[in-house]
Order: sequence, then C-alpha cells, then structure tokens
Amino acid sequence: MNKEKILIVDDDPAIRDACFQVLTRRGYEVDLAARPEEALDLLGQFEFDVILLDLKMPGMNGLELLKNIKEIDPHAEVVIITAYGTVSNAVQAMKDGASDFLQKPFGPEELKLAVEKAVERRRLTLENIYLRRALAEKEGRVVIIGQSPAIQKVLEMAKMVAPTDSTVLITGESGTGKGLLARKIHELSPRAKGPFVAVDCGTLVPTLFESELFGHVKGAFTGATTHKIGKFELANGGTIFFDEIGNISIDIQAKLLKAVEDKEISPVGSHRVTKVDVRIIAATNKNLEEEIKKGTFRDDLFYRLNVVSIHIPPLRERAEDIPLLARYFLQNFAHKYRKKINDFEKEVLERLKAYPWPGNVRELENTIERLVIFAQGDRITLDDLHLAGFKSQEPSLLEEDLPLEEIEKRYILRVLRRCEGNKSKASKILGIDRKTLREKLRRWGLD
Repeated sequence: MNKEKILIVDDDPAIRDACFQVLTRRGYEVDLAARPEEALDLLGQFEFDVILLDLKMPGMNGLELLKNIKEIDPHAEVVIITAYGTVSNAVQAMKDGASDFLQKPFGPEELKLAVEKAVERRRLTLENIYLRRALAEKEGRVVIIGQSPAIQKVLEMAKMVAPTDSTVLITGESGTGKGLLARKIHELSPRAKGPFVAVDCGTLVPTLFESELFGHVKGAFTGATTHKIGKFELANGGTIFFDEIGNISIDIQAKLLKAVEDKEISPVGSHRVTKVDVRIIAATNKNLEEEIKKGTFRDDLFYRLNVVSIHIPPLRERAEDIPLLARYFLQNFAHKYRKKINDFEKEVLERLKAYPWPGNVRELENTIERLVIFAQGDRITLDDLHLAGFKSQEPSLLEEDLPLEEIEKRYILRVLRRCEGNKSKASKILGIDRKTLREKLRRWGLD
C-alpha cells in the first residue's frame, strides 16, 4: 500500500509538531516547512498528495504561496490552516484553488478527517484525468469481432489471464488489434474501474521517455517549468500498456526493468521513491527473441514481460472473420456519416476475402470507411470498390524472394480463403488429399 505524502507549511513549531505526530501515527509520510521559501524548495523536488498551509506567515503570505503551489501542481490538494480572525481569507483561498480549511484550534480527529478527504479527492482527480481521455477515445465496452477458431482462442486466453495480475506480452503484426486486446484484458480484470494508461513506445522522443514514464520535478531539466506526474503513477490501481515495446532504447529498458520488477518509480530530478500498484501489458510486432540475439533488447526484461504470451494471427490467416468485421465497420461508418447503407454485394465480399490485407484489421477498417464515403446506393458495389481505389488483385507469390515452403503455405491459405475454409473443396483444387492438407496445416500450426 502506498504511503500518501503530506507537506505541513506553518511557522508555528507547536502546530507543525502536533500535526506531524498525528499524521505519522496515521501512516502518512510527512514533511515540514517553517517558511514559504522552504515549502517551494520541497515542492520543486517532491510531489505531495496533500499540503496543509497556514495563511499567516512572515514574508510571503499564504495566498501568494497557494498561487505558486497551483502553478507547480494544478491538481494539488491544499487544506488551509486559519485562525478565527482570518476566515474570510480562507474563503478567498478556496476561490483560488484550496479545497478545504481547518480553523484553529482543531483536534486530532478534525485533522485526520480533513486529510483523509483531501487524499480521496486527490485519488479521484488522478483517475478522472485518464477517465476523461478514455471517454474521449471511445464509448462503451471493448468489442473484438471474430468467429474464427484463431481469434476465439485469443479471446479465451484473454479471459483466463484477465482475473490475474500476471504480466502479458501480446505479439502480432501491426494493425491486428493488440491495443484493443490489451483494453479487453483490462476491462475483464478486477482493475477495470482503475485507469488504463497507454504508452506508445514508437512515437515518444527517447530523451523524454523517462520523464513520460516516471514524471519529473520542476527544474529537473531545461523546459521542466512545472511538476509532472508520470504514466506509471497515473496508472496506479489500474493497467499500464506499452505499445510496440520493442522500439524503446536499451538504456531505457534497464530503467523500465527496475520499475517492472520493484513496482517503484522515481521522478526525474528527484530521489523520492514511490510505490505503484499497476498491471503491465506490453505489445510488439517484432520478434523479441531475435532482437535479443541482435543485442537490441534485454533478455531479462523480455522474461519479465513474457509471463503470459498471446499471439494475434494476421487477418490473412483468418479470412472467415473478414465479412463479420466488414459489416461491423460498415454499420459504424454508415451511422457516423448518416448514410443508409445496409450491406455489400456478394462479389465485393469475395474480393475483400481474397485480398491479403498487409495492414490487417486497421487497413480493413480504413477501406470500409472509404467505401462508405464514396458509396452511392444502399449497398457497397464493385463500382464503389473501384471508386474508392481498392486494389483487390492478389500479388503474385513469385514477385518476392520466398522459400518454397512459404510460397506453398501462402498459396494453400489463399485457396482455403476462397473456399471459405472448406478443406474438402480446397483439397480438390490443390490436387492433394484432405489428409495431406491437414498434415501441412498442422505443421504450420494452422489446423
């Protein structure tokens, strides 16, 4: 369990000592500041869950210090300590961003109650930051479409691992839906009400990666003008998802390994260590075992991430899912663009099924969106396909330098797609018996 960190800012040593005694016995980690300058110095180095702030102090007054605090951390929970004669100032402080006030003299129970409420508000604030982002990205539950045995196996594995806290590594080509599966695992887990924080390892600038993950304190580096909460801390109580984990540099991998192992982080520019309660899911389109051989990925990090491995097959290996996905996307985009389109011509679905989809589900989704935009009637036609620029011809297997077995595998899968998975029909076209076909598929792990 995390220890919430409290800062007490008061020039009266008796008040500081009494608050320190009460709150440390309660299990909080407490720092003390007798002057505003000391408080600002501490705030530049550490993050505090709650700040108890006396309004009347020599030098900078409490209201000025409050404005400085809010500039450093806009989400800071500040509880004002005020004497009887300065209640009006406390009201002004609440208008300026304070969340509560304690009037002197106050007892231990009043103090504990005020701090407990502030800690809870802080927790809800951090959760809501990511909840709002999640709601902006999507509405409703995560939906994974597919009836093929391959995708059903993936979903079954997700259901089995979701109730645990095991680290999951999702592998598969780009566009297969690795991020969607990660969200599904989170949704099915006991952490579903907690935040889901995604880290796109492929787009983050390496020099700022550590700051993004662990946060930073004000002044940690050029441009760090305010305190920043890192992804790990924002994911506290929920799930952190590393998308395309194979893209992070070897130097950052060492720091990530420590965070994964210890569930502890330190913001850049600070020596403060914070415990985080997160479930880790990672995804990659790379073969990490090959990357280990090349020296670009740490084997110890790989073994930490690869506790449970789930592979999502490419769309070309589960062509029976294409009509389902196409109709699902058609329904969504028809509603989005307010078009009365209810289905595809049969020939269109055949072309879609025959195409190898190198960009996988993402490419299919983009294609259906274009088709809906250009469609003229209530069904998607071959003319719409042409107008949308869809190239349905399958590339020749001889255009690439491939091993003979890979050419055979691709050709057999192509015939099976055209036969809608009917092995007897495919066997006749291929000129082999059904038993031989099944043996080949079993050898490739596709039966």
